[in-house]
Amino acid sequence: MINQKEDFQNRLVKFSLNIIELCDSFPNKRKFWIITDQLIRAATSIGANIVEAKSSSSRKDYIKFFQIALKSANETEYWLILTKELVHDVESVDHLLGELREISCIIASSLLTLKGKKHL
Repeated sequence: MINQKEDFQNRLVKFSLNIIELCDSFPNKRKFWIITDQLIRAATSIGANIVEAKSSSSRKDYIKFFQIALKSANETEYWLILTKELVHDVESVDHLLGELREISCIIASSLLTLKGKKHL
């Protein structure tokens, strides 16, 4: 179980770094400034909230961090879709969208389990 958690955290770090690399490749044009800022904030917030959940003071607090992470994932998806419309490297954006959707599914599944709504 610990390895799965560490693997997931490493996956979130890698995802964040890939988002930062993508944004670093954007032209220095005004239309990319807001996207860069918001995309990096939203994407890095996913992992930050999952890691922060470890130090939560209650189960309710722990769940709240996962909920925030899922909301950040949804916001990241919006910014990536917008990015896809503006950049020529659609393949790398599609790859990040695929990874994001897998991450979102893991977080959503964890939330269902934490809330006792997932029946095995």
